[in-house]
Amino acid sequence: MKIIVLAALVAIVASQGYPKPQYPKPQYPKPQYPTPAYPAPAYPAPAYKAPAYPSPAYPSPSYKTPEYAPMPYNFNWAVKDDPSYNDYAHQETADDKGYVTGSYRTLLPDGRTQIVNYKADDYTGYVADVKYEGEAKEYKPAYKPAGYPSPAYPSPSYPSPAYPSPAYPSTAYSAPKY
Repeated sequence: MKIIVLAALVAIVASQGYPKPQYPKPQYPKPQYPTPAYPAPAYPAPAYKAPAYPSPAYPSPSYKTPEYAPMPYNFNWAVKDDPSYNDYAHQETADDKGYVTGSYRTLLPDGRTQIVNYKADDYTGYVADVKYEGEAKEYKPAYKPAGYPSPAYPSPSYPSPAYPSPAYPSTAYSAPKY
């Protein structure tokens, strides 16, 4: 019996919680700013009268944007073109309560397939589950650049410019090379 009474007292004390500490509000000194050493600018009054626009002659709109119920739908599409390495697909379904589920997949450049399954609604928002299939490989493009020879330009027919040496002395240090 003593243990039950002791447990009840401990539960009552624990349920009351600790009082919130009362800290004094900090007192900071008011900042002191020096007076500027220059006079305040004096701008002349504008030479024109401020325009007076009349109030609009039409009433403010009294309509509200209608709230439409979610419309159920279902769609899917896919592209599989081996010569261009395009492999995509997308599928999505929505019900009349605004709950949307779907998935899409795409072939990544490293050879893996990324698959995303998702759901979305007004309560949880957009939640996605991302998975990868396959083994990642080093990406090597399927094309090779054309092997054009470097252009052979003739040397210019005019002489190279001859600049005089600068009037200032050269630096005593070496400039960094980037």
